[in-house]
Amino acid sequence: MGLSTHVLDTAAGRPAAGIPVRLERGEPGRASWTVVTEGITDGDGRIAGLPLIAPGPWRLVFDTSGRSAFFPEVTIAFVVTDPAEHHHVPLLLAPFGYSTYRGS
Repeated sequence: MGLSTHVLDTAAGRPAAGIPVRLERGEPGRASWTVVTEGITDGDGRIAGLPLIAPGPWRLVFDTSGRSAFFPEVTIAFVVTDPAEHHHVPLLLAPFGYSTYRGS
């Protein structure tokens, strides 16, 4: 079905607009990654138009340098086993911490 993501600034209690995000696909059995698409979070902290994804390793790379001097980049790696399911991978960001989960 697809992939979606959003970034929430938990310190400010609102969406994080203007965060550059890169979607990369992994090469099974190799340490290399290929950039599939790039975007910037909108006013609601979301990226529109992420592509449908195939089974295998993927990662979202968030350029958080404008929000956290301690975490200038956050990488969330995940594996897709069923491309018919929707995969929502959000980032909850604070100046000195972050978390994520698989949403719906």
